[in-house]
Amino acid sequence: MNDLICLVPDKNMEAAVSELLKRHAALKIRPLRAEVVVHPRRDPGVFREGVEFMSPLRDKYQHGLLLLDAAWEGAPPDAQAALDSELAEARLDDWARAIVIAPELEVWVWSDSPHVDEALGWSGREPALRSWLTQNGLWEAEVPKPRDPKTAVECALWQVRKPRSSAIYRTLAQTVSVDRCQDSAFLRLRETLQNWFGEAP
Repeated sequence: MNDLICLVPDKNMEAAVSELLKRHAALKIRPLRAEVVVHPRRDPGVFREGVEFMSPLRDKYQHGLLLLDAAWEGAPPDAQAALDSELAEARLDDWARAIVIAPELEVWVWSDSPHVDEALGWSGREPALRSWLTQNGLWEAEVPKPRDPKTAVECALWQVRKPRSSAIYRTLAQTVSVDRCQDSAFLRLRETLQNWFGEAP
């Protein structure tokens, strides 16, 4: 039996989650045999069909994860609560968890790690990335993350003429300290993985 099946909405999240799960020491979990599957209908598909997708897999994997963004056209006001309720109704809540990232995956990009500047093509540039984002109204001073993290990523990449690709998310997942990310969805993910696969003390 494999350890974990993850259903994600796109290649960027697939890259980030796949790499993150390889960092078992940083996450304080044992090494995993995990599979990450991309839903062809992206976030709406994970939300509307994810629990049904997971149901027959209970006997093949020790646990399952549904991961998706909160911000997408037609998204409900509280996708996290809706999926938690659906998993409970399907009697899967002891086996699977939903992780809804608000507003979207890019919120995990923005930490104070120098690896962020490097991955986005801003190493050694003046002004520094955060200063440039602040000057251009994309990151308010004294706020821990940009209000629109996806737009901030896209504008930063456009400025240095670097194409947006899943390789960027893979690099960030490989390099940025997991202790630097205090996003509530990331903390939920880390806690879930530790509860399921935590190393014995």
